[in-house]
Parts: sequence; C-alpha cells; structure tokens
Amino acid sequence: MGGPHGGLFLLFHVLCFLLTLSEVGSQNSKACALWCPPNSSCVNGTACRCAPGFISFSGEIFTNPLESCDDINECGPPSPVDCGSSADCQNTEGGYYCMCSPGYEPVSGPAVFQNESENTCRDKDECSSGEHRCHNSTICVNTVGSYTCHCHQGWVPKPGFQDKQMITICEEISFPAWMAPPGIKSQRLSAFFERVQKMSRDFKPATAKKSMQDLVGSVDDLLKNSGDLESLGQSSRHITATHLLSGLEETLRTLARAIPKGSFTYRSDDDTELSLVVQEQGKGNVTVGQSHARILLDWAVAAAAGESGPSVVGILSSLNMKKLLANASLKLDLEKLKETYESPVRGAKVTLLSAVSSVFLSNPNTEKLDSNVSFAFTLHEQPELKPRQELICAFWKNDGNGNGSWATSGCWRMGSGNGSITCQCSHLSSFAILMAHYDVEDPKLALITKVGLALSLACLLLCILTFLLVRPIQGSRTTVHLHLCICLFVGSAIFLAGIENEGGEVGTRCRLVAVLLHYCFLAAFCWMSLEGVELYFLVVRVFQGQGLRKLWLCLIGYGVPLIIVGISAGAYSKGYGREKFCWLNFEGGFLWSFVGPVTFIVLGNAIIFVITVWKLTQKFSEINPDIKKLKKVRVLTITAIAQLFVLGCTWVFGLLLFDPESWVLSYIFSILNCLQGFFLFVLYCLLNKKVREEYRKWACMVAGNRYSEFATTTSASGSSHNQTQALRPSESGM
Repeated sequence: MGGPHGGLFLLFHVLCFLLTLSEVGSQNSKACALWCPPNSSCVNGTACRCAPGFISFSGEIFTNPLESCDDINECGPPSPVDCGSSADCQNTEGGYYCMCSPGYEPVSGPAVFQNESENTCRDKDECSSGEHRCHNSTICVNTVGSYTCHCHQGWVPKPGFQDKQMITICEEISFPAWMAPPGIKSQRLSAFFERVQKMSRDFKPATAKKSMQDLVGSVDDLLKNSGDLESLGQSSRHITATHLLSGLEETLRTLARAIPKGSFTYRSDDDTELSLVVQEQGKGNVTVGQSHARILLDWAVAAAAGESGPSVVGILSSLNMKKLLANASLKLDLEKLKETYESPVRGAKVTLLSAVSSVFLSNPNTEKLDSNVSFAFTLHEQPELKPRQELICAFWKNDGNGNGSWATSGCWRMGSGNGSITCQCSHLSSFAILMAHYDVEDPKLALITKVGLALSLACLLLCILTFLLVRPIQGSRTTVHLHLCICLFVGSAIFLAGIENEGGEVGTRCRLVAVLLHYCFLAAFCWMSLEGVELYFLVVRVFQGQGLRKLWLCLIGYGVPLIIVGISAGAYSKGYGREKFCWLNFEGGFLWSFVGPVTFIVLGNAIIFVITVWKLTQKFSEINPDIKKLKKVRVLTITAIAQLFVLGCTWVFGLLLFDPESWVLSYIFSILNCLQGFFLFVLYCLLNKKVREEYRKWACMVAGNRYSEFATTTSASGSSHNQTQALRPSESGM
C-alpha cells in the first residue's frame, strides 16, 4: 500500500481516530451533571456528591438539582465531638476544632486540637494575670473557670449592683442617718442624739465593732439616767421608745455588715447584750443565743431579696427599755378572749417579765416571713398566776404614727420550763414576755351598777329638792344634809359617766374626772363630819349654843377638800388617772390623799358618837330627865351613826373596785354604792314625819283634792315648828 494511495489511507485513519477521540470527549462531557451545588462534586450526569464536612437533605450523594450541601455541625447533637473537660468544640465551615473554655488555658501543645486525647486545659487565674475587669472598689476572686468581684471589707454594692459579679461596683459603708423624734422635748434625748451624730462623723468601717459597743453604751446611759424623760407624758415616752427600737435595729443591721464574717457578742455593764452572726448565705438553721434570749431561724429568711453578700442575724436585749415601755397598752384578740372567759374583755394590765429583745436581719422586710422563727426568753421574774392572768408572747408594734403598743398577732406561746418561755412568730420586731391581767367585764355587775346608780341619783335629787322646799325642817342639820346629798349627787353622776378610761391612756379628761371625784367624795365626808360636830354641840355641850353658822359650815365643807385636792395635785399631778379607771393612782402612796382624810373623819365621828351615847346614858339616868328632848337626840344620834356606817362601809369596799381581786367585793361595793341615795332618802325624808306630811300635802294638791284637815295639819305643823325652833332650829322631826 505504498504510493499516494497508502498515504491517503493513513491520513484517513488518523482523521477517523481523531474524530473518534473528539466524539468520546464530547460524550464524556455530556455525562457529568452541570447543576452540582457549591461544596459538592459531580458523580455522573445525574448525581452529585457533597464534600467532606457537608451533607444534603438526601445524604452524601443526591440527584435533586434543588438540594444543596450544608455544613455539618460536628459540635452539636446527635453525636457531638468529645473535646474533653474544660474545652469547647468550635464548628467551622466543613470542619471543627477544640479549644479551652473561657477561663481555661492549655498547659502544653497547641491551642487548637481535634479530640479529648490532645486536651491539656486547666483553670486560668485571671486575677493574678491581670486579665480581670473588676472595678477598683472591689477585689478580684478567682473561681474555677472564671472570677468574681467582691466588695472590700466594710464596703457594700452601690444601688443597682450586686456583690460577687464581674461588674460589681461598691461604696464604703456609712453610719445611718438617725435623728431625734420630732416633737419630743428632752435634754437627755437631745444629748443622746448629739453623741450619735458624733459617732456618725467619726465612723470608720474598720472600727464597726467599737461603734456598736459605744452605741449600746450610750443607749444604756440614756435609759439608766433618764432624767427629764421620766417627766414626759405616756404617749411621748412610747413614741421615744418606738423611735429608739426602730433606729437601733436599722443602725445595728448596717454596722454589722462592716465586720468580718463570724460571731460577735457584747455585754454592757448594765446587762444589755448584743449578739450577732455574719456568714455567707446558705441553707439550714442558725441559732443566736445569749443570757436573755435565744433565736432559731432558717438562713434563707435572713438574706435580703436580690442580695448576694454575707447575711446578718442579730439580737439586742435590754432590761432598761422597760422604763420607757411602762404602762403600755396591749392590743388583744377580743373575740378569742371572749370565748375563753365567756364574757367581754375590756382590756388588760401587763407586767414585763423579760428583757426587751430586738431582732434584726440583713433582710429588712420581716413583716411576713417564709418560715416561722422560734424564740426562748429568760424570765427575770417568776410570777404566781392568778385567775384571769396568763403569760403571753408579745411584740412592740408601730402604729404608723410614731407611737406603738404591745400586740400578739402572729406570735404564739409554745411552752415553758426551767425559767424560760418558748414562742414562735411569723414576723420579726422587738419582743418580750408579758403577764397579762385581763379586765373581764361582768354584764350582771355592769347592769347592777348602772341601774343602781341611776336609782341612787334619783333618790339624791329627791332629797335635795326636799331639803330646799320643805320649810318645817329647815335648820343647820338640814343644811348639812343638803350639801352632803349635793356632793354625793355630783360625784355619783361623774362616776357613772366617766369612771372608765376606755382609751387606756391617762389624758387630760381622765385626770380631770379623777380630780373631780376626789374632791366630791372628800367633800361628802367633810359634810358628814360636820354632822358629827353639830351633834357634839347639841349633846355634849348640853344644848348650849346653836352650833356653827352656815358660812362656817360651807367654808369647812368645801374649803378643806379643796385644800387637800390642791396640795395633792400640786405635789404629784400624775397621781390622778389610771389605765382602766379615772381614779387615784396607787403608786407612790398617792391613794392616801383620799384614804387619810377619810380615815381621820370616820375615826373622829366614831369618837363623837361614843361620847354622845355615853352622855345620853347619863342624861337618861338623871332624876328628872327631859325625856322628849333626849328621845329626839337619841334619834339624831342613831341616824348619824347609820349614815356613817353606810358611807364608811361603801368606801371600804369601793377602794377595792379600782383593783378588783374578788368578784364578791365588787358586787358588795356596787350594791352599797347604789343604796347610798336610797338610804339617805329613806333616813332623812320618808322616816321624817314633817316631810311625810309635806309629801301628803303635795300629793293632794297635785290630785286636786282639798281636805279640811289640811288646816289642822298645817296649824299643828306650824305650832310644832315654832316650838322646835324655839328649842333648837336644827332638831329633826323624827
């Protein structure tokens, strides 16, 4: 095949081969899919494969042109990569790597690794390396994998910040502002708050313990040497006590945050004790104890909401606080007591048996606690309980106006033993153990008193009208009887209207009622003594003279009690008025300003009556006695003795009414007191013949009848009256 034909033939085969190769290339190009998405490769004309680290919805190989290859998150579920402890997996586009968690650093090897076997991470101390961002008012404290910023000792977080955070900013603790209560005028109190202000100016957090000791000492000095505080009114003293207790709680709570963690106890020379515990927040119970009281509570209660710093639990017990809280009222659960005693309870007299213990926590909102708090109070007195008495757990309650009183709501007694009382409360305040003597009202006794006094007032009014209008009995003895009944009428009316002190606080109204009662009843006894003097002139001086003139009678009957009451009020004005009754106070022997004169009058009249009876006996034994006159004198003597007996016995029992220990004595006084007016009406009016004749005449005149015997009666009465006046104007018609 040589020659030109062979060459052409060879050229033809080469062209065919090239054409074949060209067709093969063209076919291969057409077999690869052109739509494969990014991060994938062509498998053939209809399929694509995702690159390593990527996957499609259908899997590694897919045929749907609409699918895409998405990054596989090797650090996420379901099969996360295990980088080991203190390390984090970081996903990348199409892969991943491991690196130490924030707050950790590798001990050796590269900072980036692929699996747990290459992990050498350990905690990084940001505080020593200076990588922290704590404010200069805080201290950096390294933690595992991080750090926190703590306030310096004696510093607290600024408002809006919390302690132990990376962004904490602190400020130095300052002495709380504490000013004197407004409206209280006392030099001793002003001097105390001047010392407090000096403490505030000189305060340094490093000397917080000494500041608390000085504060306790200043309070002791104020209460022990109270000076003009004792002259304050009861309301002012209670306002001062409320202000002191709340101020001490707030101040001690603040100063306690400046001392190191642990416990602290201080006992002053006056036996005031301060005990507190400062520690990090936690769970479980904490007990704070001292000789006066112990407290058990949950630590969760102590911490304030949103506070991360140390918690404080403290208790301050003071015996001297009793002075300011004397005679404080007690708010009672009247419905419960009514069920217990089956009668209304009007009030209670309380006696403080323990120190006043104020509890303070970091948490200032202690009105309603999540869990109850238990107390154990030491009794400094061991009382013998009588009927209507009980021991109660009480707290000092601020009424919102600066004043306060004892209350029992939210506190209950759990038990007693070994000279202590155990209580539980659902809130915190200032606590103490009180002995309450309940004033249980007897409805029957109250009814007897009111109805009887109304009857007595009606009888006394009839007596007064009789002595003023019945002319045949006018005389010096009638003058004495008239003013005696006036004094008893006014005194009984005041007694009925204002003897009870419902508010419990001795105010101007109660003192005025006590002064008027003191004067009226003393005046009644003075007029009774003048009857004895009149009897003395009549009998002992054997009818020589006419006795005292009316002017002297009035001067003695009203002047002597006025002098006694004036001296008593000037010497001790606080002696008038008590918590329950507007009467004389038993304290300091002030009651003797009434009992003393009454005793003197009763004994003096008794001596006069003994002499009178003796003289009458002598007169009756004479040879020619004047029987008619002696009989009249005898009647007068018996009448005066009976009057002395009724009035004297009434007030012997009356003194017990204002401090009742026996229902029997209270009933006796009420009955005798109610019979006074009735007895005097019977004795001086109904048993007097001349008065009865006048009553009969008035009755007939009212009925419109005119009897002829009136003339005879009037004539006889006039003759008898003239005869009597000729003998002695003061003789009775009995």
